[in-house]
Amino acid sequence: MARTYNRGAGDLFPPRMGFRPVARQHSGVLRALSDTPLSPEELSQLDKNHLWHPYSGMPAAAEPLTVTDAQGVRLRTRSERYGQRELIDGMSSWWAAIHGYRHPDLDEAVRRQLDHVGHVMFGGLTHEPAVRLAASLVEITPDPLRHVFPADSGSVAIEVAVKMCLQYWRGRGRTGKRRLLTWRGGYHGDTWHPMSVCDPEGGMHHLWRGALPEQLFAAAPPAGFDAEVERDYLEHFEELLRRHHEELAAVVVEPIVQGAGGMRFHSPEYPRALRELADRYEVLLVFDEIATGFGRTGELFAADHSGVAPDVMCVGKALTGGYLSMAATLCTTRVAEGIARGSVPVLAHGPTFMGNPLAAAVACASLRALLEKDWRTEIGAIESGLRNGLSPVRELPGVRDVRVLGAIGVVQLDHEVDTTAASRAAVEHGVWLRPFRDLIYTMPPYVIGPEDLATVTEAVRAAAAAG
Repeated sequence: MARTYNRGAGDLFPPRMGFRPVARQHSGVLRALSDTPLSPEELSQLDKNHLWHPYSGMPAAAEPLTVTDAQGVRLRTRSERYGQRELIDGMSSWWAAIHGYRHPDLDEAVRRQLDHVGHVMFGGLTHEPAVRLAASLVEITPDPLRHVFPADSGSVAIEVAVKMCLQYWRGRGRTGKRRLLTWRGGYHGDTWHPMSVCDPEGGMHHLWRGALPEQLFAAAPPAGFDAEVERDYLEHFEELLRRHHEELAAVVVEPIVQGAGGMRFHSPEYPRALRELADRYEVLLVFDEIATGFGRTGELFAADHSGVAPDVMCVGKALTGGYLSMAATLCTTRVAEGIARGSVPVLAHGPTFMGNPLAAAVACASLRALLEKDWRTEIGAIESGLRNGLSPVRELPGVRDVRVLGAIGVVQLDHEVDTTAASRAAVEHGVWLRPFRDLIYTMPPYVIGPEDLATVTEAVRAAAAAG
């Protein structure tokens, strides 16, 4: 007997009948795929019925804003609650759109590449955009990183980094070195191995305790970019290495800024010390620069604050200026040769869209757009604007800390944020923010002007008061 599945989208999608795909009616699909715009009501209903948004239930508890257009630092949105609005993007689309939206050079790079090839497999083939991008990344990242493995996303880049480290030690015959050491307060992504090195209590990754690989955790690094180094902390970290180095493949950390794990800053002395300790105890050092890379902290890479290089580095987010999903894992020749000497002399990983030509082409354009301008002055102006604009927030009740580094501004409350109230307050001030846990923060596009930045800091203040 055929079963009827109620799709719950009104007349737009007719019921799907049984297991007879040939007999399906496609009128609803063709309507959804047509060039005719969906009405706001249709779009909202379909989104509610079918789209699963990040870190939300199904359906989402709150209606997401619909973005209809974007230009510069502004998003044009509509929703049932707010109607049509123009919002300054205070988040750079999760820290990726550093040049804002519809940047002419990035737009042109995509169009130009479409005249050649939009995608081609990377196995056994190569193409100019990927070659140019790899050469550029090697040039600007800390020496001696020499080899670039393109990936689909930041989480995949971390997966690849872990695999590189494990294969390196296998290649050297030390198969017992298969665990990872990190510090608490970190975030490295939502796929399997990245979750295993995220803070085990923060976020939602504690749900998978007992299923994830069990890694080793040091205490969170002492807070404060300008704070004095705590020698007791370094002794604590070294003690873990001393006791466990025979089973440790790598130390994996976010240098200088711990992102989605809590937006905490730490002294450049700690990554510098980790480099020395990793060498002393024969473990590899992995830096996750997915959030911090390409100028966000005031240096091109966060590792540059410390003046050290890891054995493996992951980049992503701002790599393509927010246009397309792409990340990369870089490693030293030592790591690459260690893998090549193993019983499986190849890196056993190969994403379908690895090295996508469109993404590589726009990534090259994004790097050029960043490096051809005085990006240090640009980031410095944002840092000054954030410090001035957020300083009064310290006086608000319930505010635990206000901190700024480069183009990152963070307000930490002494309680969980009322995200609904905080987001509404920001939207009513004309700014898009996405608070989480006890944090209201902004990481605006680098092209933001002083007036718009002042509006962003006003919205952060309003969100902190409301949240």
